[in-house]
Amino acid sequence: MPTLIVIASGNAHKALEIQTLLGADFECRTLKDYPDAPDVEEDAATFAGNAVKKALSLVDCLKHHEDFTEGWVLADDSGLEVDVLDGAPGVRSARYASSTTEGNSPDKANNAKLLAELNGKPAHQRTARFRCVLALARARAYGQPELFEGACEGHIAEAPAGSEGFGYDPLFVPENFVDTFGTLGAEIKGMLSHRAAALRKMKSWLER
Repeated sequence: MPTLIVIASGNAHKALEIQTLLGADFECRTLKDYPDAPDVEEDAATFAGNAVKKALSLVDCLKHHEDFTEGWVLADDSGLEVDVLDGAPGVRSARYASSTTEGNSPDKANNAKLLAELNGKPAHQRTARFRCVLALARARAYGQPELFEGACEGHIAEAPAGSEGFGYDPLFVPENFVDTFGTLGAEIKGMLSHRAAALRKMKSWLER
């Protein structure tokens, strides 16, 4: 029987990426399978804080579901850190182009704002990284989740390129490459990405 993992997200791109990286030994579900799961305000100051908050909230919800007794809850928070912007967009990556009272903003709007902030900056001032923190919790357990972190170093291109992936992928060029994640595609991103690095650590921990 595959190990059941409920992902604290309704993002289909993210769910597919996680399922692909974990493989057939795991069955991934999302919040779309549990429509009564509450929305969680991601107001923590760190990626870890948001990931833990989402994981514990989903554990509390799923304890009422009879079909979920032996599985795990997986929550993540991730984003882009640009050095010259003092780590921004950071925890606000998904809502970078929105006001503090609004929800997530469209990828194109976030990308446009980032390019505007970096307008005129030379290549050596466009260094950045994607960072991801995963929080993994037992379905019927209490206490703090296990945390797994991954990062991918690179820089921000001067213009978007490629249509693969989502978020800032069309702008992010990973270290030692000349193309963006939007051009490189899912297979290469799966080997290099921040989420992939964190998931490999998590998978190794689960297998032990």
